[in-house]
Amino acid sequence: MRTRDNKAFTLIELLIVVAIIGIVAAIAVPGLLRARMSGNEASAIGSLRAVNSAQSTYAASCGSGFYAPSLVSLGTAPTVGGGDGFIGTDLNTDPSVKSSYTVTMTAGAAAAGAPASCNGVAAGAAASTYFVSGAPTSGGGVRFFGSNQGGTIYTSTAAVAITQNGAPAGANPIQ
Repeated sequence: MRTRDNKAFTLIELLIVVAIIGIVAAIAVPGLLRARMSGNEASAIGSLRAVNSAQSTYAASCGSGFYAPSLVSLGTAPTVGGGDGFIGTDLNTDPSVKSSYTVTMTAGAAAAGAPASCNGVAAGAAASTYFVSGAPTSGGGVRFFGSNQGGTIYTSTAAVAITQNGAPAGANPIQ
């Protein structure tokens, strides 16, 4: 009598393996999505910190104590002495989209006594205050962020209200 020596998987064995892979995927995918959302939120916080830092540098070195009126102005390199803009190319448009967050800057009132800046902002066009916000796009995150010239970053589960001074209504500072 002849014996068969099959070295293959049966259909039942393959179905069991596929079922196990499906169960593992069902457990892992929500955790991966939460990790992605957390990474997007961390990137948004980093973007707001970058804008605050760029505004401080701009005010100290180019704006005579006044702030740039837009992200485009922060991204413009000084015309005198050359060099790079005050903010990276990933945030030099109004609004900027980075890591599933829309970063928007709102300038306060134009400072009438502001001189022309070193990167082409006209006299009187620089701002005495600013507000920058980070709003999630679809699937980007669940928290909204905002900051102003005070440098504190605030978070909320709804859009952070624009405020040029102090804490936005309903928002909490990030610890």
